[in-house]
Amino acid sequence: MLDVRRLQVLRAVVTSGTVTAAAAHLGYTPSAVSQQVSALEKQAGTALLERVGRGVRPTAAGLLLTEHAALISAAVARAETALADLRAGRTGRLSVRYFATAGSTLVAPALARLREDHPGVRIDLRLADPGDPYREVAQGRADVSVVVRASGHRTDDGGGARVVHLLDDPYAAVLPAGHPLAEQEVLDLHELAGEQWVGSEPPGPCLEPVLGSCAAAGFSPDFVIQSEDYATAQGFVAAGLGVGLMPGLALRTPHPGVVVRRVGVGRAGLTRVRAGRHRAPPRAPDLCPACPVEAGAWGTHARARQRSPRPRAMGQNGMDHVPSKPVEASVGTSAQTVLPTG
Repeated sequence: MLDVRRLQVLRAVVTSGTVTAAAAHLGYTPSAVSQQVSALEKQAGTALLERVGRGVRPTAAGLLLTEHAALISAAVARAETALADLRAGRTGRLSVRYFATAGSTLVAPALARLREDHPGVRIDLRLADPGDPYREVAQGRADVSVVVRASGHRTDDGGGARVVHLLDDPYAAVLPAGHPLAEQEVLDLHELAGEQWVGSEPPGPCLEPVLGSCAAAGFSPDFVIQSEDYATAQGFVAAGLGVGLMPGLALRTPHPGVVVRRVGVGRAGLTRVRAGRHRAPPRAPDLCPACPVEAGAWGTHARARQRSPRPRAMGQNGMDHVPSKPVEASVGTSAQTVLPTG
């Protein structure tokens, strides 16, 4: 293989026209330049320069290699620029997984912020595997996954990934317009015990808060209709087929035929995450710091929509059993943005 550094020495000689001028440009001695050219000629198996008066000029082979040396130099410069952009987070690829209701509310605005700051970053955005949303991050096939933490899943067992709490998504009661309880701004959960229910969650971490809170309030919900789509579930509620509990992220744009009421004296349940100020590693622009910003905006919106102008005293059940689901970001070891661990 031809030596790349010797090719650049040849290029300097051909460009300057003399060995002495090339040596001055490169910071070498003239004898060192001559030795490099001689070694390259041995590698090439042919003469590359010929003397012309006090200078030199390239042979056909020398001119050919000089042209390729220029191309190599330009390619190296482009590679260095691309590497610098990648290390600075200006380019690269970010693979994100998310669950459906977080898509438009948290992930989309966060990615919009990211694209403003890092327009060269290519984003791979897909729904997370509901059966194991941590798996792709743990295996290095995704950089970040926005997930709902399952019951019993510790925040430190993400398979080597860093897990960052983003917010608690509180559930609200969804009633058909005209329902007798719709006049109340805040409901005790046990007031829904005798109702027929529309299910909106598949078995798993999103259904657990509903079942657990109802059990703590002393009843088991009577699901007469099952739907795994929040918009469809709201349509069933609007038709008067039952009531439901749905998370705030799914109620940003409620069906016109339903009313949304807070359950118990609920706190907003928002946990903000302060973003670190250190530079993120390659392939990891600061997506996660943007998510808490959007979480904060969502929390403000949720509090405004669910604030009661006429708060009333709540029963013990309603106060103690307000369901919510914890939303987290699992950040892979190849893409850990610098966030506080505490």
